[in-house]
Amino acid sequence: MFNWIGLAQIIVIVILLLVFYRTFIKNTSSEKLVRGLLGLALLWGLSFVLSWAKLDLLAAFLHWTALFLSISIIVVFQPELRKFMALMGNIDEWRRIFKSNQGINKDTKALDAIVSAVEYMSAKHTGALIVFTGSLDESAIDKPGIEIDALISSELLLTIFFNKTPLHDGAVIIEKNRIAYAGGILPLSKNNLNWKYGTRHRAALGLSEVSGAVVLVVSEESGDISIAEKGKFTKYDDMKKLRAKLEKVMTK
Repeated sequence: MFNWIGLAQIIVIVILLLVFYRTFIKNTSSEKLVRGLLGLALLWGLSFVLSWAKLDLLAAFLHWTALFLSISIIVVFQPELRKFMALMGNIDEWRRIFKSNQGINKDTKALDAIVSAVEYMSAKHTGALIVFTGSLDESAIDKPGIEIDALISSELLLTIFFNKTPLHDGAVIIEKNRIAYAGGILPLSKNNLNWKYGTRHRAALGLSEVSGAVVLVVSEESGDISIAEKGKFTKYDDMKKLRAKLEKVMTK
């Protein structure tokens, strides 16, 4: 008799794995690692099937191949393993997925200050890099920079990113709607980017690839405003749309 309960459990597991993959893994640097682990698991499974089928020589070959790859994968994918484990620590990401719209912070002063500063810097072609941490694991950032722990204001953001100050080349890190750090150094993306993207864009994309952080970039060359999220850039020419996006980001 066919076990429908067992089939239902398998379907639920597959759905959960797909949700997990799309939420934490897809479009991140850990994607290749996960694919490698799946291939490795397939090799192990195939070796057991061949052993059960009495094809001992081929089963032994696959067994030792899988064993060798299991050891070498730790060395080859060491950076990806570290980032993957950082992603696994983002338990709050699950809470964010199922979180309702209740309890949204109605204090818009911080949001208004950021939008105002970004609009001004865009017009003046002042480069800027702002990290909204969300469920960010601290290990994903190479160096957080100088601790600020201040209320968000347009004047403070413009001062930090003024090109004569020592912190202007780094990232401002926003935590709990406060400026936590300035001058932060982010991990650079290893993907091949368009020539128009500089170090700021590569840093923004790099952090978004390995974490749940959302990173806003103002281009010093063009004044363009972009947001990096889950390994992808979105350009914002309309300040109303930018404000709506940042409101969602800051109320998660």
